[in-house]
Amino acid sequence: MRVVLDTGALMACERGDSTVVALLEEASRRGVPVMTSSGCVAQAWRSGGPRQALLVRTLRGVDEQALDRGASRVVGGLLAQSGTSDVVDAHVAVLATGGMIVTSDQTDLRRLLDAGGIEAEIEPC
Repeated sequence: MRVVLDTGALMACERGDSTVVALLEEASRRGVPVMTSSGCVAQAWRSGGPRQALLVRTLRGVDEQALDRGASRVVGGLLAQSGTSDVVDAHVAVLATGGMIVTSDQTDLRRLLDAGGIEAEIEPC
């Protein structure tokens, strides 16, 4: 099991959303890995300064996965299967195989998971 944060989840962390914070604390207690796509970080990151202190703190405990050569081909294939075009959402879906996605975009991620036959839970934030 793993927890994958999309951009909306990272932004919820930045706002101090109690539901997402509690979910991450529970994952930490249980030793469940938490990850995100570098694309999500790029979408949420602005300055890393005081206004993003909660995001900076959250990212310290998150495994940030780059869209590398191998992943890019899997992501592109998933986009073709799903008829969608958001590379970052597709990367999140691929990372979540066998895990849980924390997202503010349930509809698009469900479409990607279904198209790719990817087993993953979706937790709204």
